Amino acid sequence: MAVYSMTGYASAAVELGPALGSVNVEARSVNGRFLDLNLRLTDELRSLEPALREMLAAACRRGKIEVRAGTTRGGEDGLPQASSEQLNRLARLQGTVQSWLPEARGLSVNEALALCRGGGGGAQWEAPALEAARRCVEGLREAREREGARLAASLTERTARLRELARQAEPLVPAVVQKQQQRFLERWREALATAQVGTAIPESALQERALTEAAAHAIRIDVAEELTRLASHLDEVDRLLAKGGELGKRLDFLIQELHREANTLGSKSAALELSAIAVDMKVLIEQMREQVQNIE
Repeated sequence: MAVYSMTGYASAAVELGPALGSVNVEARSVNGRFLDLNLRLTDELRSLEPALREMLAAACRRGKIEVRAGTTRGGEDGLPQASSEQLNRLARLQGTVQSWLPEARGLSVNEALALCRGGGGGAQWEAPALEAARRCVEGLREAREREGARLAASLTERTARLRELARQAEPLVPAVVQKQQQRFLERWREALATAQVGTAIPESALQERALTEAAAHAIRIDVAEELTRLASHLDEVDRLLAKGGELGKRLDFLIQELHREANTLGSKSAALELSAIAVDMKVLIEQMREQVQNIE
């Protein structure tokens, strides 16, 4: 299954012939936490709103989607066409209204043409409008799929770079821990000598206490566990990208966990090399976070 972005654009038009004109549908989408539909339809297409919403909901799961749909009228002069039957009906209706409401003003030319357009065969636009909408939604889905493929490739590239950074950090961990442990023991002995407590406490007890404290310090600065969890999260990210489908929220959670491990790695780091690796990891993870925000 493909990975879909929440960003995309598509348009479609269905021609009814030179005398009638065409139906035009345009859709654009951006990222959003939920599915947010905003339909802008002309009067003759207003009745199609439920069908359009159902069509969009079936094709997209998340994102803020705006759809504009309208008609382009045909005719030699490009003006709306009003039949004599429509005008006669409007004249009779106007006469009836003014007989009951003498002060009611008459219809303007623009109002009469608008009423003729709205009431004159709106059903003829229904099938072409639905076909144009179907093509447009399909094009939007394809655009979101293409963008999703690019996002997935970019994320996979960054997970590979994070794995490489983790591989660089792994051999540094034992040496850093040993070095810091030895440094701790040296400072411990210096502190005891300065405090002159060696005469009051047996040397074996001091040595045992020093080793215990050194072991506890080594545990605190050991980042092997963080690197293991980081690798596990990267495996899950790659698995989701390979599986595809609706995975934006799960990826967002995993990015938070990756950021947490990188932060812990940086805070526990006792060597400049590990600190630099942690900074590079956080830069990559932040780039991934921005891209994941656009995945459906």
